[in-house]
Amino acid sequence: MALTKPNQQLRRDLKAIAFNLEHSCIDLVKLAEKLSDADAIALMGLVGTLYERADRLAGYAEEVSARQITRSKSN
Repeated sequence: MALTKPNQQLRRDLKAIAFNLEHSCIDLVKLAEKLSDADAIALMGLVGTLYERADRLAGYAEEVSARQITRSKSN
């Protein structure tokens, strides 16, 4: 059975946000390469956290696909 439209939109939103976070991380890594060691290390810590959040959002999108997370109506 296909996902409802609200759940399809939720899944798309979660995947898009995760994708955008991952691409922001790529940009931040490029920036870190131009910084001093201490600043780069601090920035890479932030990048790691953002990657974890992106993975979590992608996991939520998969839970929507598996119908473990649902949206009752579109907002």
